Amino acid sequence: MRMMIIGAAGMVGRKLTQRLLAGHADVVTPTELILYDMFDAPAPDTDLPCTILSGNIADKAESEKLAAFHPDVIFHLASIVSGEAEVEFDKGWQINAHGGWQLLEALRAQHDASGGTYRAKVIFTSSIAVFGPPFPDAIDDDFLCAPQTSYGAQKAMVELLLADYSRKGFVDGMSIRLPTVCVRPGKPNLAASSFFSGIIREPLNGVEALLPVSDEVRHWHASPRSAAGFLTHAAGLDFNRLEGRRSLNMPGLSCTVAEQIEALRSLAGEKVVSLIKPQADEHIIKIVAGWPRNFTAARATALGFSSEKSFTDIIKVYLDDDFEGTL
Repeated sequence: MRMMIIGAAGMVGRKLTQRLLAGHADVVTPTELILYDMFDAPAPDTDLPCTILSGNIADKAESEKLAAFHPDVIFHLASIVSGEAEVEFDKGWQINAHGGWQLLEALRAQHDASGGTYRAKVIFTSSIAVFGPPFPDAIDDDFLCAPQTSYGAQKAMVELLLADYSRKGFVDGMSIRLPTVCVRPGKPNLAASSFFSGIIREPLNGVEALLPVSDEVRHWHASPRSAAGFLTHAAGLDFNRLEGRRSLNMPGLSCTVAEQIEALRSLAGEKVVSLIKPQADEHIIKIVAGWPRNFTAARATALGFSSEKSFTDIIKVYLDDDFEGTL
């Protein structure tokens, strides 16, 4: 099975590549990989045929080049992150929205040219940013999309496009709305949510971390391991089970920043926690105030998707999978 990862050089893309090559039972094992991003993804340790490409899917010719491979499964992860999309308005819409539309158009052209025999399975990583306030105590699967950021609007737009192209039979797609992925390894990025990982990752590595919001802020989280697991589970799922509702809230964990910090204290001690330094950032506070805090994720759970049950478990995933130091 030929599998393509668009956004393969990013953190989740690399985790997904590793999981696919590990032969997990929740997905058909790939026979060929195509890894695509704005810059070359790391070459995986595999004997499988693997093509590594770089470019911009918002460029029509690039999307056409990717569709011409006729991938059986496409994981569409590529996007400009939330904070950057809010500041770089044109860039966000060009990459996140126009890029998704260009890809679907290229896949439609390949479907038509094949006489309808080619129909790619497309899994799009959407976001809980498609929702906006006022929120109930827990968002259920019937809550309306009303994004309050450009990033959320761009994700919602591609969700609708993918659902319609699937309805018409050009592709067979679904959108998975990821929780905030935490604890992310590596350096901070431009996502407004970056601090959720930073207040855990940096102190564990002996570095001060700024906390730009109140510790009463509540949010919805899942680990990088779970994010990759959502994607591989989706690849093995019969999309007819979605009954036409092709966007799905992924399971996760609702907790406050204070509960995050307490989980860190329980695992690493007070000295590590003391490296977290509150420093209010009104720009981040405003963005985070419009984000959802809790979900039921009943449909996803019934379809076999799963995530961590405590923030201590999320930190342990980081320690097991990515932490290179010593406590």
